[in-house]
Amino acid sequence: MRACVLRKPGPLADHPLAIEEMPIPVPAAGEALLKVLACGVCRTDLHITMGELPQRQNPLIPGHQIVAEVVTSQSAEFPPGTRVGVSWVGGTDGTCRYCQTGRENLCDNPTFTGYTHNGGYAEYTTARTDFLLPLPEKLSDTDAAPLLCAGIIGFRSLRVAEVKRGQRVGLFGFGSSAQLMMRVLQAWDCAVYVSTRGANHQALARELGAAWVGSETEKPPELLDAAITFAPAGDVVIAALGSIAKGGIVAINAIHLDRIPQFDYDTLLWEERSLRSVANMTRQDGRDFLKVAAEIGLTPSVQTYSLDQANDALQAIYDDQSSSSVVLLPHG
Repeated sequence: MRACVLRKPGPLADHPLAIEEMPIPVPAAGEALLKVLACGVCRTDLHITMGELPQRQNPLIPGHQIVAEVVTSQSAEFPPGTRVGVSWVGGTDGTCRYCQTGRENLCDNPTFTGYTHNGGYAEYTTARTDFLLPLPEKLSDTDAAPLLCAGIIGFRSLRVAEVKRGQRVGLFGFGSSAQLMMRVLQAWDCAVYVSTRGANHQALARELGAAWVGSETEKPPELLDAAITFAPAGDVVIAALGSIAKGGIVAINAIHLDRIPQFDYDTLLWEERSLRSVANMTRQDGRDFLKVAAEIGLTPSVQTYSLDQANDALQAIYDDQSSSSVVLLPHG
């Protein structure tokens, strides 16, 4: 099979991903062999490819927003021919104290698709059948792919921030995940305030009906009940903290952050304001979000690339060139 392989993380200018011919993987016990139909490109892929996250496997096939067709499987729920989704969390040990208390997203010994297990930047991959996600029939392959990480982790962020129907909610950063969550928040009758860099993202936020749009660290004109930060920048976290009302929650939706600057506790955190990180997702998060996505007719704007263009796809995300979700088509 053809695969996009990472051997040495580095700057995107060095084109760290290379097309290689590799054997079609053989599924282990409890795994299915999958034909990759589409694979979303995520900012986490950038952190992995550029070396901002430590290298855990070499060589590595990245990609963790996978829409695939089951080729071989022993699962009664997902027989051959079934279309399925694969997300970032590809497995947990099931025995640690977090798994035993309904917090598998914090598992001590997780498997991460496209990071500790080869992912979807390839024509075929394998995945544990108990971590496959059923996909709504109405979603096309390219529409479903961005929902499998950007969508699910964004949805978990809303849960971590304890967002309730009708609230004022801030989105700091307006990439794929934030764009998807804006649609969810609007379905919940929330007023959405967007702080983001880039004229394209600002224009898109206005087009999608944001109550207010400003620059990446600009504070909205009204105090917010909750805020989610998507940009991997500590300055944005401070801006979000300065934008929430008493008792409000800021959820950091980022696997990597440059740093959090020193800040004044009295004005930014006191009066029961909370700052929380968002770590991974559970299978239930995935199933719940895909159900919501189907109910509200959530379909992202998508820009597609071929497997040979994977470096260009990552560059587009790095440069904020695209206001759409980016998806690779391995067989396209």
